[in-house]
Order: sequence, then structure tokens, then C-alpha cells
Amino acid sequence: MVGIALLGAGIFALEQHLPAIEAAPSSFELKAVYSRSQKSAESLASSSSSSVDVYFDTPAVEGKSLDDLLKREDIEAVVVVLPIPAQPGVIRRAVEAGKHVLSEKPVAKDVEAARGLVSWYEGEKRGELWAVAENWRYLESLEVAAAKVWELVTKREGRVTSFRLERFGFVAEGDKYFNTEWRKVPEYQGGFVLDGGIHFIAGLRMLLAAGGEEISSVACFSSLLEERLVPVDTVHAVATTQTGRNGTIAISFGTEFKRGTQIEILTTAGSVVWTPVSVTTVVKNEKGEMVEEVKEFKAGSTGVDREVVAFGEAIRRGSLEARQTPAEALKDLEIVQGLLESGEAKGAVKNVGP
Repeated sequence: MVGIALLGAGIFALEQHLPAIEAAPSSFELKAVYSRSQKSAESLASSSSSSVDVYFDTPAVEGKSLDDLLKREDIEAVVVVLPIPAQPGVIRRAVEAGKHVLSEKPVAKDVEAARGLVSWYEGEKRGELWAVAENWRYLESLEVAAAKVWELVTKREGRVTSFRLERFGFVAEGDKYFNTEWRKVPEYQGGFVLDGGIHFIAGLRMLLAAGGEEISSVACFSSLLEERLVPVDTVHAVATTQTGRNGTIAISFGTEFKRGTQIEILTTAGSVVWTPVSVTTVVKNEKGEMVEEVKEFKAGSTGVDREVVAFGEAIRRGSLEARQTPAEALKDLEIVQGLLESGEAKGAVKNVGP
């Protein structure tokens, strides 16, 4: 069993990571929690089902700082769930202290910072694992959808012809995520389009990868429909893969009267439509008739519990699954930043990737 600490006491840390860690007793033993303020750290600790040590930097108390936590030899791993701009510095400190790290998405606030962090980590050549938590890659429904796309392309010898990502929703003024100060006045590009939109890009990339495709360029128009959701809340784009297949991306956090998330992959052998609670596959049978298959999933799953377990397994194994690597998270960020930069340039085509 690995001793672990939870760094961050925000909504996602409290509602998702804390219960996920505590639900994996064969992998982890939660020993400590940290937040920048004593009040928030103690609040998080009070929500734990076990007695944990509390660390904070404000006010300054001897033996209670993040550095003090990272010095503990019985803590082998940390989960970093802090505001986006604060993540890279804490990741570095934790790795340098000899800890395995699972850090929340996005990998950094922009591609430049992310590439620098990934380059630094890879150059360290140390034994510590650094995984990036993109919980959508652990949604059971997405895994099934990816397997269906793979079957169409591999077993039925199809090829991807087009694709579509649509996510519409509305961040209300009373939304719990909106009412965090670092989100109200974001010190990073894209606002909710980066913070939340990167999930949808990760999902699209996962399904395209199952069909042997990767997005290589985007042309986007962006807008701000709700003035409080600065700097932008909506993007509409055309995306092109490395083989020249075109598809569309629409992500909005400012559309009040349309809700839902859907990804569609079209191939010459059939189609797959994914939502968080269903996977619909359409193929032709031996008679040439269209046959639809629908598989449904339980609502409310986030995938965090499964990604935490995967992190524990990676520590035991000594290597990460590809879907938790910083390199994979960097590709998600490159596409989101490409969308934002293209939007700023009024639809200019932006290449994404190295």
C-alpha cells in the first residue's frame, strides 16, 4: 500500500479525488492533505473517513508547510488538484522531493509552459512517475466507443471519413465552479474553454486514435456569449487530421437553451455516436441493411475512481499507461490552444503539435 497525500481542497478534490483515494484501500493509504490556507485544509480533512494530517502555508506554522509534507518518507505519492497556474510549480517540487505525482488536467496553462515542464521531467531520468489526470479517458462509455471505432476500422476494414464533437451547456451565475475566484478572473487562456473544454477534446482524440487518426490543424471562430465567462466561452471549428479527414468541433459554456455532449465518428464501415450515457453503433448486416446497436451506461460516472486505481497500478508496475502520460495531456492542450489562437486570428488555420 502506498502512502499518499492530497494537495488541494477545492470542489473537485473534495467531491472526486478524496472519495476515489479512500475507495482504493488496496492501492493507497491517505496520510495527509494540503491546501494553501489552514481553514480549507482543515475543512478537507474533516471530510475524510480517516484521521489525516493537515498541512498549509497560510498562516505560517512550523512543521505544517507543503515543504514539510514533501519531506515525509512515508508519503510516496501525491495528487495535485490546485488552480491551473499553481500546478506546474508544485509538480516540480513534488517530483524533486521523490514523490510520484498525479496532477489534474490541463497539464499547464499553455503549450509553452507544458512543453517546458515535460522537457524538464523527461530530462530528469528519475524513478518518480508523473501522471496527468484526464478522467474522461477512464469513462467506461468512452472505452466502449473507442473499441467500436477500432472494430469498424480494423475488423471491418473501414476508414474514418469525418467526425463531429458537440458540447453545449451553460455555466450559471450560481454554478459552484464559476464561484471560485481563480475561475471568475482566470489567469490563463480560454477560461472554461480550457478548464472544461479540454475534457471534450480528450474524448474526441481518444475516439479518433482508435480509428488511426490524430488532429493536425484547426480553423476556429470564438465568441463570448456571457460577459462574465471571460475571455471566451464558445468555439466553433473545423479540424483536419494527418490524413486529411475533416470534422467539426463546437464547444459552448454560454448556451442556455441547448445542453448535451456528443461525439460522432463516421467511417466507410459504419458510425459510432457517443454520449456520456450511451454508445450507438450503426453498421450494415450481410443483407446490406442498416443495423443499430445501443449500449447504455449509468449516469454520473466521472472516471476519477478508475484513473486513481490506474495510477496505483502504475506505481506498482513502474510505468504509466499511455493515457496518463504528460505527452498525451500535452496533445490535448495543443489542440485547445490551437482553437483559441485560431479564434483570436478570425479563423486562421493553426497547426497543432510539435
